[in-house]
Amino acid sequence: MLVSKYVVKTLREAPTGAELPSHVFLLRGGYIKQLASGLYSIMPLGKRILQKIETVIRQEMNRIDGQEIELPLAQPAELWRESGRYQAIGSELLRFKDRADHPMVLAMTHEEAVTDLGRYFLSSYKQLPFMVYQFQLKFRDEPRARGGLVRVREFTMKDGYSFHRDEKDLDAYYQQAFQAYERIFQRVGIRPIVVKSDTGIMGGKLAHEFMFESGYGEDYLILARDGSYAENQEIAQFHRESSPEAPLPMEKVATPNHKTIEEVSGFLGVDAKQTMKAVMYETSLDPSTGSGQASKGRTLVMVVVRGDLEAGDVKIRNYLKAPWLLPAPDDLIRSVGIVPGFASPVGLADRPDLVVLCDLSIAEGNNFVGGANEEGFHFRHVNFRRDFTTSHCGDFAKAMSGHKSPDGKTELHAVRGIEIGNIFKLGNKFTESMGCNYLDESGKQQIPLMGCYGIGIGRLMAAVIENSHDDFGPIWPDEITPFQVHLVNIGKEPEIMEACEKLVTEWEAAGFEVLFDDRDERPGVKFKDADLWGVPIRVAVGKKTLAEGAVEWKLRKDKEHTLIPLAAALDRLKAHYGK
Repeated sequence: MLVSKYVVKTLREAPTGAELPSHVFLLRGGYIKQLASGLYSIMPLGKRILQKIETVIRQEMNRIDGQEIELPLAQPAELWRESGRYQAIGSELLRFKDRADHPMVLAMTHEEAVTDLGRYFLSSYKQLPFMVYQFQLKFRDEPRARGGLVRVREFTMKDGYSFHRDEKDLDAYYQQAFQAYERIFQRVGIRPIVVKSDTGIMGGKLAHEFMFESGYGEDYLILARDGSYAENQEIAQFHRESSPEAPLPMEKVATPNHKTIEEVSGFLGVDAKQTMKAVMYETSLDPSTGSGQASKGRTLVMVVVRGDLEAGDVKIRNYLKAPWLLPAPDDLIRSVGIVPGFASPVGLADRPDLVVLCDLSIAEGNNFVGGANEEGFHFRHVNFRRDFTTSHCGDFAKAMSGHKSPDGKTELHAVRGIEIGNIFKLGNKFTESMGCNYLDESGKQQIPLMGCYGIGIGRLMAAVIENSHDDFGPIWPDEITPFQVHLVNIGKEPEIMEACEKLVTEWEAAGFEVLFDDRDERPGVKFKDADLWGVPIRVAVGKKTLAEGAVEWKLRKDKEHTLIPLAAALDRLKAHYGK
C-alpha cells in the first residue's frame, strides 16, 4: 500500500478533550475520526487492525466449536417485552417506530434475538450443546461517552451464545470459553485481570470480567494482595472486623448543625467506625416484601452501614431486584417522618412505605451513634435488634482498599480497570421467559440453559494501545499490526525509488503486508508518522545506505536502528515473523 494513495491523515498535536493514550493516538494516527459524541468513523488503518482482531477471535471461537451467524440490529419491541428487558432498561435502549408505526429497538445486546433463533432451531436434546457467535454492531445511548473507543454509543461486539441441557454441560463449556478468552488476549499482547462481576441487565447466576488494569478505567477491581481473591467492586465482599461491646442504654444528644459523619463524629469525639450512616434511595418495589414486584408508587429504601463505609448501589439493587435505584429526594424522605441529615431506622418499625436494609457492619456491632429523626439531635448507643430491627440484613457496603478478604486472612486493594471481555452463565433467564424448549429422551419438554460471551472489538483495540505504547505512538503486536513492514524512502533520487519498488515486489511476493511511504516529505515527518502507525518493523532506504548496499532496520519497540545488507532484509523479515 502506497501512503500517498492511502486514506489517512495524521495530527501533530493531541486533539482537545483526548486524555487516554489510546484516544490520543487513534485520532492522531488517523485510525478513527469523531463524528459526534460517542460516534466514530473507522478509517482504513483502524479497520485493518479491527479485522486482524476479529480474525484472532474467530479462530478461537471456531476452536471451541462456535458457528458464526449474524443477527439484526433493529429488532421488534415484542422480543424485548417477552424477556422483560423492554420495561427494565432505561433510556440507554433506543426505542423507535418504523414506517408502519411498529415499535422497534436498536439492540444494545442480542440475547433476545439469539433466543428467538434457538427456539426456532431447537427441538431435541440431540441438538445440544451448540454455540453460535457473531460480530455485530450495537447501539447503547450511553450518557457518559468518553475515552475514544473505550466508552462509545455505537460499537461492534463479538458476542457468542451457547445452549445446554443442564448445569454440568454449561459449566464444562463455560470453562472452555474462559480458556479461549485467555488465548485471545494473550495473542493480542494483554494479560488481563479476571474478576467475578455483577450480571447486570444480562441476568444469570455467574459472570467473569476480563479487565485491563489502567488508571483511566471506570471500574474498580478489588484484589487480595496474595492473589487469592478478585472481584469487581460492585459485588466484592469483605470481612467486617467487630468486637461487640455490651449494649449500653440509648441516649439522645444534641448535635446542632452537625449532619455528616465527619461533623458528628468530631463533635461527639467518637471514631467514624462507631457511627451509623443512613443512606436513602428511591425505587419502585412491592414494599411488603422489599423486592420483586414493581409498584406504581414510590418506595423509600433506607440502607444503614457503618459510618466509615460506603453503601454499594449494585449490591442493594441486586438484593431488592429493583429495576432502578436513585438517591431519594428530600420530599420523599420527609414524607415517612425522617429528617434528612439526622436519619436512622430507630422508631420507624412496620412502615409499609419504607424498606430498611441493615449491613452486617451494623448487625454485628453495638453502641453506634445514629440519627434521632429530629433536627439537631442524634442517639448514642444504638443497637440492632434492641432499638430497631429488619428482616433485610446482609452485605450492602462497598469493599475498599485496606479491608480484609472475606476470610479475613489477607488485605484487599483496589485498582482501576477497563473491561475488555465478559462471560456469563445466563441460565434460563431468556429461554424460560421466551418459551425456548426441547424434548428430552423421554419426550418431556425441558428448558435449555444459556451462556453468553462478549468482547468489544474497538475497545480491545484501544486497550492494546493502552498496554503497548510509548510517547510517540502505539507499538502493535505482530499478530494484529496493520502492516508487517513499513518501508520509507529517504530522498527523491530515481535509484532510491527503484530499489524501494523492488523491495515491495519481493516482500509482497513472499506474503508480507507492506506499507510504503512514497511521499515527497522530509524524513522527520515520515518517521513521526511511522511511530504513530506503530508497524513492528521499519525499513528505510536512502542514498547513503543504498551506496553501501544496506538499509536501515528498526524495530518499533527499539530506540535505535541498525544497518543490514539490503539483500538480507527479506530473510530478516521471515525470521521475525517465523515464516
